[in-house]
Amino acid sequence: MDLGLKDRVYIVTGATRGLGNATARSLAADGAKLIITGRDEKSVVEAAAELGPDAVGLAADNADPSAAQRLVDTARDRFGRLDGILISVGGPAPGFLADNTDDQWQTAFETVFLGAVRLARTAAAALGEGGVIGLVLSGSVHEPIAGLTISNGLRPGLAGFAKSLADELGPRGIRVVGVLPARIDTDRVRELDALSGDAEAARTANEARIPLRRYGTPEEFGKTAAFLLSPAASYLTGIMVPVDGGARHGF
Repeated sequence: MDLGLKDRVYIVTGATRGLGNATARSLAADGAKLIITGRDEKSVVEAAAELGPDAVGLAADNADPSAAQRLVDTARDRFGRLDGILISVGGPAPGFLADNTDDQWQTAFETVFLGAVRLARTAAAALGEGGVIGLVLSGSVHEPIAGLTISNGLRPGLAGFAKSLADELGPRGIRVVGVLPARIDTDRVRELDALSGDAEAARTANEARIPLRRYGTPEEFGKTAAFLLSPAASYLTGIMVPVDGGARHGF
């Protein structure tokens, strides 16, 4: 299936590893041009080089108020246009109510919430008809996840923001979608499993609760996100798409 991605230009944040990187790979494989970000300059330059000559890597922190405009300007300067953005950020610090400090909440708000809002707002001002804004959120949008109290507090708010933005931007022909990963086999998920003290046992127990009986792969997530960002999904907006192997109960 031709997704219509050839020569379209996307920004993908948090793309040096994990879900952001998997999505960038899927987009690049279908001919998209990319601006990718990561906090470490060496890592992001290396990740861009692996994606090919039509990828530019920039060191950027989503919490930096100047980052959003710098990314949009780079896309326009390098490729002459911007067609979409995938806003992917690392998960906030794990912990329960008594574990998480005010500093952890504040840092997470700046990076996960306000940083995403700022990126989406800046991209919206630059996008034209056919543009798309995607947000990598979490299954915690629908069901809280034990031990991820900060994520449980912030992700549902971003989902509400995304829906509001979809309603506002729809008349301009700009789409907004959310992607909700659950147990995808990334470094982040392995770290969370290890917090139990027995990572292998935690994984086995988690897989037993997933109808497909396995964790997803980053490649599976990346292909789903690339489809949602593509013209092939041109009538999908204001939705949250679980990528969870059927783990979510309910419609």
